[in-house]
Amino acid sequence: MKRISLFRVVLPAVCMIFSSVVSGQKIDRRVLVSRHDVENNSFDTLSSLSVGNGKFAFTVDATGLQTFPELYKNGVCLGTQSEWGWHSFPDTAGFRLEETFQYFDSDGKKVPYAVQWSEPQRKKEAADYFRINPHRLHLGIIGFELKKNDNSLVEPKDIQAINQKLNLWEGLVASEFEIENEKIKVETVCDGNKDRIAISVISERLKSRKVGIKIRFPYPTGGFADDAISWDNNEKHHSEIIAENSNSAVFIHKIDTTVYFLKINWAGKAEILEKEPHYFIVKPAGNSGNFSFSAEFSPKNYFSETPDFGKIKNQAADFWEKYWTTGGAVDFSETPDPRAFELERRVVLSQYLERIQCAGNFPPQETGLTYNSWYGKPHLEMHWWHGVHWAYWNRTELLEKSLNYYNVIFEKAKKKAETQGYKGVRWQKMTDHNGNDSPSGVGEFLIWQQPHIIYFAELCYRENPDKSTLEKYAQLVFATADFMADLARFDSTGTKVRLGPPLIPAQESLEKEKTFNPPFELAYWHWGLSVAQKWRERMGLPPDKNWQNVIDNIPPFVQKDGLYLAAESAPDSYSNPKYITDHPMVLGAFGMLPETVKTDPAVMNSTFEYVKKNWNWTKTWGWDYPMAAMCAVRLGKPDDAIELLLMEVQKNTYLKNGHNYQDSRLRIYLPGNGGILTTVAMMCAGFSGNNPSNTGFPKDWKVKWEDLIPVF
Repeated sequence: MKRISLFRVVLPAVCMIFSSVVSGQKIDRRVLVSRHDVENNSFDTLSSLSVGNGKFAFTVDATGLQTFPELYKNGVCLGTQSEWGWHSFPDTAGFRLEETFQYFDSDGKKVPYAVQWSEPQRKKEAADYFRINPHRLHLGIIGFELKKNDNSLVEPKDIQAINQKLNLWEGLVASEFEIENEKIKVETVCDGNKDRIAISVISERLKSRKVGIKIRFPYPTGGFADDAISWDNNEKHHSEIIAENSNSAVFIHKIDTTVYFLKINWAGKAEILEKEPHYFIVKPAGNSGNFSFSAEFSPKNYFSETPDFGKIKNQAADFWEKYWTTGGAVDFSETPDPRAFELERRVVLSQYLERIQCAGNFPPQETGLTYNSWYGKPHLEMHWWHGVHWAYWNRTELLEKSLNYYNVIFEKAKKKAETQGYKGVRWQKMTDHNGNDSPSGVGEFLIWQQPHIIYFAELCYRENPDKSTLEKYAQLVFATADFMADLARFDSTGTKVRLGPPLIPAQESLEKEKTFNPPFELAYWHWGLSVAQKWRERMGLPPDKNWQNVIDNIPPFVQKDGLYLAAESAPDSYSNPKYITDHPMVLGAFGMLPETVKTDPAVMNSTFEYVKKNWNWTKTWGWDYPMAAMCAVRLGKPDDAIELLLMEVQKNTYLKNGHNYQDSRLRIYLPGNGGILTTVAMMCAGFSGNNPSNTGFPKDWKVKWEDLIPVF
């Protein structure tokens, strides 16, 4: 049973947020969700469909399985990924992270950063090794091995009459297609709790043994952004069946020191053949037109009793019904503006994708559990976009699942700060589940991930404002604040804070050696340290003098000609083309973050108008449009908010399956999906100090919503 926090009880204005504000009628959530079910009638390589549970996902082509992974290699790949599936190539050269260090001056102090090197060769190889390793694994292909009547293998062109549908309400992919005028029906689901899929196949072709299930274990590529599948290097890994009976088999896959297992269970008669190394076929052998099986992956050779397909299907349906009937919902159906339907589609599909890709025990990678980007590693600055929407959609428990990760990596973050001569903890950027650094000429110099844990902790406290929440997150909040305060430097008068250099702000087009005092980072430092002081007060502790000294001396954002600049060090912010590309982060200082004493809304309004008109929107990223829309909402510009959310530019493209397409490298980009959800919550429920309903929508939009929380 969901607890009701004191926050909701003691603030009458907030209590209104838990019911639809346009109509007293409850939203029919099943109708809302189901009208955005995804349908495919061809092998659309950008419209593969996924099932999953937040820590495991399985992506299928138009056959309902991973029958043609090569076809989708440059589209939305057919991944089988988990949060535990990682591998490292052997370090035969004995590399040390210190070999990647380059020292930068910070007010006379030499500070080491792990960077990428092009030369000398040893440094380059060391940097490459730590960037590539560890990398996330594709656990295995599970697809059909289909044959025609002449026993030749079926190719995509041989498959006709495709009719595939993702049933969002039940988390089920139903696929139909024909081969030589014979129909095959497939249902695909994922267990809500285990790394397990279940599949049902109905076809007369089963009787003629023209339908098999292939299982292939790939070797990792170690690629920067790819499907993580290599069919070469057979001799470098090992696969075999280690247990088998009449209805199941257990496989082991070894790659260097990485070992994991796969258990296949089936109903009816079948045999298993090893076609070639790492390539197995489960062949239905009975005289039945029905065949069902399950496939469960595990890092250990331990598998509990496996339910049959029907039970797993019902369990998955219960899992999804609970998800859709709890937490927030937004219904745009009473708005005649045709853009409303598209926005609703993006909202519903983003909820589905975020639940299967970004609701695990660790911050997700930007491409979730579908295919690898940045070698499968998460970026901690993106955790804000992946995570905060859970709280604003009244699902804080899904945010909290990933927050223990900061405890796991705490000691390495502390060591990172110590190595650089700072107090507290410096949170990693591009990292892995153990908190290891990835050398980078950009990421190592970002700092906007630092206050995120304070933001997350404050969201959790708002949900449950009690002693246990304070005790749970206090160490993370206080150690983070220690680093933030120590990173800040003062000018010669001792009365003005200076952040950087070296520093690359969230607008990554600025130079690390020159940049100081970008507005978003200044605002986030002010907000984060101020919240940390509140935590000390709640715990009966006196204010921290160092933190307060920084808070009191953070300067106003530098402006020129009535516009806020990208940084105090960039007086040519709007005359230099490189400064109007990448993230327009100046808007984040009054979009992602609430107004601070450092923000002048009038100047921000002028800045917003200039950025909207003159920014190079073709060179941005998927979450920039929600971020800019949040600024528009805070400025009282709902028409602009809608225009930004639905701007017609490539990186704001949302594919049929709901994924945010960026370019040929990043065909999916989940920070964009998370950004939409946070922004729509703000548009519906308001924000700190301003909670009138639907303040973010044009006056002629009729929007119903339930169970959303105002944004900070």
